[in-house]
Amino acid sequence: MRIVFMGTPDFSVSALHALHAAGHEIVCAYSQPPRPAGRGKKDRPSPVQAYAERLGIPVRHPVSLRNTEAQAEFAALGADIAVVVAYGLILPQAILDAPKLGCLNIHASLLPRWRGAAPIHRAIMAGDADTGVCIMQMEAGLDTGPVLSRAATPIGQDETTDQLHDRLAAIGAELIVGTLEKLPSLAPKTQPQEGVTYAHKIEKAEAAIDWTRPATDIDRQIRGLSPFPGAWFEADGVRVKVLGSHVADGQGAPGEVLDDALTVACQNGAVRLTRLQRAGKGAQDADVFLRGKPMPRGTQL
Repeated sequence: MRIVFMGTPDFSVSALHALHAAGHEIVCAYSQPPRPAGRGKKDRPSPVQAYAERLGIPVRHPVSLRNTEAQAEFAALGADIAVVVAYGLILPQAILDAPKLGCLNIHASLLPRWRGAAPIHRAIMAGDADTGVCIMQMEAGLDTGPVLSRAATPIGQDETTDQLHDRLAAIGAELIVGTLEKLPSLAPKTQPQEGVTYAHKIEKAEAAIDWTRPATDIDRQIRGLSPFPGAWFEADGVRVKVLGSHVADGQGAPGEVLDDALTVACQNGAVRLTRLQRAGKGAQDADVFLRGKPMPRGTQL
């Protein structure tokens, strides 16, 4: 097929790679414009742009697709279909209608659960047992279109957003290739009205750990916000991000360190902190972290 690919972050690259490897003609890649990054704050292309350029695929990064010029340029590509994966711009109806077979979205949840911006984070933070990927026909509503195919996977007990992100990216890449192969025989299924939830964008205000909450909630918060923005606490005026954890046995005052392995008391039960990061430092396993920043039993976080 002649495909226009529309995506921006690392999550999208797996699908671009899979479609190219399957022999489809990627006539153009659309991505968010380069952003300042690194110490020098030089403009850095998105992961999709960088990978597309390696493959020799033309790249466009319009600021908006709402103007007639951008829409005409898109339509002139003569695409059979557009594949959209975490692109970052709302597609107006003129864009949705331009490819012969419309636009397909790779969405990292089992729709209609977790429509919206942060489905991977929200699934872990809510304690979902399962998640997955859906291939959806796009329409004007937010992730409301009919579903062509889906693949489910369990969420690991200690799995972080970072780990689940990589698994779902691989699942989505395989699923979109298979969906395009079977497209003529697939019957789109309208999403049910029951069970709709919204994965609202993660706010930095959600990252502060409140040790008076139950241990299961705090563990999900830590894993769901790892690696970004990273759940955090303060000790001796120093902010520390927690990037890994699991629920542990123990009781004490909320925020009290219960042993020499960073088991911390919560309202109900405790959590063992397994991976941490101080500002300006790299992430470290708990035993390495404690050599540079001791937090003995009885420390109050």
